[in-house]
Amino acid sequence: MTAATTTSARNYRGTETEGRSPEELRALVSHWGAELELAPAEHIIEWAAATFGDRFCVTSSMGDAVLAHLASTVVPGIDVVFLDTGYHFVETIGTRDAVAATLDVNLLTITPVQSVAEQDAEHGKDLYRTDPDLCCALRKVRPLAESLSSYDAWATGLRRAETHNRVIAPVIGWDAKKGKVKVSPLARWTDEQVEQYIVENGVLVNPLVYDGYPSIGCAPCTRRVAPGDDPRSGRWAGTAKTECGIHS
Repeated sequence: MTAATTTSARNYRGTETEGRSPEELRALVSHWGAELELAPAEHIIEWAAATFGDRFCVTSSMGDAVLAHLASTVVPGIDVVFLDTGYHFVETIGTRDAVAATLDVNLLTITPVQSVAEQDAEHGKDLYRTDPDLCCALRKVRPLAESLSSYDAWATGLRRAETHNRVIAPVIGWDAKKGKVKVSPLARWTDEQVEQYIVENGVLVNPLVYDGYPSIGCAPCTRRVAPGDDPRSGRWAGTAKTECGIHS
């Protein structure tokens, strides 16, 4: 187990091994996407680790530690990237710290180039209110893209059951914006399967999940959700925004 490492998108280096060309990566997606569509999540992670080695990482928003836990059992010491936007709930940071302390992972905390105060000075206070798309771009999309520069493939906890925008999420896909292979080992998992895995393995869960926050993002842009409502309806509530841009 390792302590969390904090770094900015500006100076993040990751591994130094040589990566594959975009053409090679797209060819892997074309072949293995169909081959692994029905494979167990563990096998998908095994394939990614065997194929990409140190140029494969896992990302986690710390709503729960399901993907990090699963990956750590398959690939002990695997890199787990967490994006600290500067706006997270205290509970989310606490979940991040607990993951670093209890799982066999190399947890890397990535921060945007600008602090919240620096962003306020340049763009005006509370950019998340005045221009939420730009705020997400500056504090989420760009830092993550830069932090993944040393990887050929990244794993996400994306699941098709989460929203209608994600129902066609492939298990192995091509992320054209990042030029990376996007691996979604849990894509086919239902809510019930996630809960079963949590219970059977004693997986860490962000306590906000049990306080009416089934989908957790930045604190200013996340609200409680009434029982039975769309789990993601608390994200950017009252606006037409449904995604931060990382998965779109």
